Amino acid sequence: MIELLPFTKKDFELFKSWIHTEEELVQFAGPIFSYPLDDLQLNAYLEMIDIKPFKIVLRSTKETIGHCELNLQDGKNRLSRVLIGDKDLRGQKIGEQTIRKMSNMLFENSSVTVVDLHVFEWNVAAVKCYEKVGFKINDEISEDILVDGKCWRLLNMVLNRVDYIKL
Repeated sequence: MIELLPFTKKDFELFKSWIHTEEELVQFAGPIFSYPLDDLQLNAYLEMIDIKPFKIVLRSTKETIGHCELNLQDGKNRLSRVLIGDKDLRGQKIGEQTIRKMSNMLFENSSVTVVDLHVFEWNVAAVKCYEKVGFKINDEISEDILVDGKCWRLLNMVLNRVDYIKL
């Protein structure tokens, strides 16, 4: 149903069109970008060595519908910045397919034994999506972030190779 293709400068305008508020940007990207998102920030993003950004494309139509990233900084194997940009397509298991494809990419390397990600506690749909793939909340790591005067709890979730069932 989907494929992950490299994110390029040609994708900037569509990508920016999915982010309407500072809160949406923080939810999606954490502290890596500042609002409003612009081409200067996205160019710098593309130049980051240990970040591998992808666009999520529907195979049937070749339409770009989202974004995701493999974050390999500091020796970690992290799934980051997952966004189904077309809100009409949310809740249709595309997020789950994306997380599986990203996990497969990392676990193809036999030395990778664990993959992690961060998600805000209030984003229940995302937490459930990650749990369907096998991710579990890591109670030892969490962080509170102040966003527009509200406290958002950031959870860490992990997926161990032995718990992952590749579909």
